[in-house]
Amino acid sequence: MTIKQRFQSIITYFQEHQPIAETELDYGTPYELLVAVILSAQCTDKRVNLITPAFFKQFPTVKELAESDIELIFEHIKTCSYPNNKAKHLSGMARMLVKDFHSEVPEDIDSLQKLPGVGRKTANVIASVVFNKPAMAVDTHVFRVSARLGLTRNAKTPLETEKQLVKYIPEDLIPLAHHWLILHGRYVCIARKPKCDNCGLSEYCKHYQKNYPVNK
Repeated sequence: MTIKQRFQSIITYFQEHQPIAETELDYGTPYELLVAVILSAQCTDKRVNLITPAFFKQFPTVKELAESDIELIFEHIKTCSYPNNKAKHLSGMARMLVKDFHSEVPEDIDSLQKLPGVGRKTANVIASVVFNKPAMAVDTHVFRVSARLGLTRNAKTPLETEKQLVKYIPEDLIPLAHHWLILHGRYVCIARKPKCDNCGLSEYCKHYQKNYPVNK
């Protein structure tokens, strides 16, 4: 099977079995998603979704967040991972949005990455989910699943993974494919013990073919 055939087979499977795939973070506006994604770093979406309702009640817009003390921000996010750093990032992000972007979340990835707490992965998530741009965000799930399936070869960094994936995924499917890979990694191709016996992608998967050769 060529790499192109592998991509096509996996894309076809997801199109048939998971035509709708979306972020599991709760949000209503670009600002809310940006906050949620910053909070989600090394933290579960479930935990973030428990935090954000009260957070957005206290800080309904970026203006309120920008004008708030870091200590108050911390109090609302202290149950997530690394709350001290995230409180500083959220404060700096909000202030920059108000000062440099007229309180609007920018669409382009370069501008997004200027915001405190926003790396390439977060920028790609916002560009993809909010603005439907062909941006492939690579988190730990995407990195792991892509390598196991054989969609990437010897990719050592998230950026290398991103470049290899977008080479073979049609542009219009990249926002959807991002969620396919994340959700597959979250519920099926989990880190320590992937559920290969219950995976519909096993016939296309390099990890499965390597570890279960008798089942080829």
